[in-house]
Amino acid sequence: MSSTRLWRKRALVSFALGLHFAATGCAASQPAMAAPARPPAAPAASAALAQTPAVAAAAPIDPATMPRQRAIVLRAARLFDGKGDRETAGGVAVLIENGLITQVGKTSAVTPPGDAEVVDLGDSTLLPGFIDAHTHVTFQMSESYYKDAFDFLVRPTAEWAIYSVSYAKKILDAGFTTIRDLGSTELLDVGLRNGIRADLVPGPRMLVAVHGIGASGGHADNLPFPPDRVKEWGVFEGICNGPDMCRAAVREQVKYGADVIKVIASGGVLSLADDVDTPQLTLAELQAIVDEAHRLRKKVAAHCHGDTAAKIAVTAGVDSIEHGSFLKPDTLALMKSKGTVLIPTFLAGAALSGKLENTPPAIRAKAQAADIAHAQMFKDALRSGVTIGFGTDSAVSVHGINAREFALMTDAGMAPAAALRAATSVNAALLGIQAQIGTLEKGKLADIVAVPGDPFQDIHQTEHVTFVMRAGHIYKNALAGRE
Repeated sequence: MSSTRLWRKRALVSFALGLHFAATGCAASQPAMAAPARPPAAPAASAALAQTPAVAAAAPIDPATMPRQRAIVLRAARLFDGKGDRETAGGVAVLIENGLITQVGKTSAVTPPGDAEVVDLGDSTLLPGFIDAHTHVTFQMSESYYKDAFDFLVRPTAEWAIYSVSYAKKILDAGFTTIRDLGSTELLDVGLRNGIRADLVPGPRMLVAVHGIGASGGHADNLPFPPDRVKEWGVFEGICNGPDMCRAAVREQVKYGADVIKVIASGGVLSLADDVDTPQLTLAELQAIVDEAHRLRKKVAAHCHGDTAAKIAVTAGVDSIEHGSFLKPDTLALMKSKGTVLIPTFLAGAALSGKLENTPPAIRAKAQAADIAHAQMFKDALRSGVTIGFGTDSAVSVHGINAREFALMTDAGMAPAAALRAATSVNAALLGIQAQIGTLEKGKLADIVAVPGDPFQDIHQTEHVTFVMRAGHIYKNALAGRE
């Protein structure tokens, strides 16, 4: 094997354990779409998100540009539009024409054309397509940290790409029609996004980060292999020291296709050379990253477990804090005042807790400390009124079980309606695509899912999605052909 190829293989290992895992931390797009004027956001989110630093949202949809499709009318027992605290019951319908929602409401108020296809979903609840704001869809952690290291050594890039396609389909089948992918390698995330965009493979709409950006020796960096054997990472891989290099790292990610910038503000759980809660970038470095990203109309997601690091990141103007395990009430208050969104990623911690026997001791200790602190942090977050979005860090958990995050959030004290808004209208606003998706209303893209029964009564129903539509195309209908 050539030295170049060997370095690339080793780089894959280090990325998996240092960025893919690590950027996931632990508590743990699709083509430009188009849409109408911005609709009202969820009550809890609108005021906070309005203060987020100006980043251009997606352009309005021009119905004339949408592909011609046969009209479809969906009927069900209930509907949650993604905006309020209540659902509409007693028989509901949504009319979809050329990929857009054109009518929505009680069945008696929706008048489809005579040739419309009727899809009767019975005793189901219609909801906006779910949005997961923190995934790593080009990788999946196994039960053993050490096995994953071996797999990254021997598995070629093309094989990883095939696995990625299968993961994307599982996430779509679970009802997630849009995801934000926060760190990949070999440009796999860009390729997968483009393949889904071109309808070559089924999957959710994707916004991708390419590489996470962080400091030398930090959570985004390569594992500490002997430098005479493994080439050090640089600006292309997102590693930077000093404001100028950090600004250049942003430009590199955008050059290769980033829709969003991922920055590593604190240490992480699944990396070996750092403490989980220590700051890893200076205020000047973070300000350079945020300034450059916002100048290029990209939002910034900050991996951050530590409280001090979060204060620095929020002061610098990041758009979201991912994980947030050790955040204190004053930091949460600062986030609320700045409009910074918290993505708590419960599922990663839950998934990792069952795998700790097969991880290095240092990682075990960090995971346990983060898990204990995270529970109190979320209680404080709910009291603070900070805007809370939905993200799973899918990859630490197996792909396709993303909806388990809903129950973890509600078990920790969040109301079911708030959890559902987090994965719909709140996340749509965070991603800057609230004019196109996130709610069920006229003029939006028809991203619609159905779950059996009533998720307001049993949030676990979100784990049993029976129907998935993305942009007017039906990708799953488990009830088709049933009487």
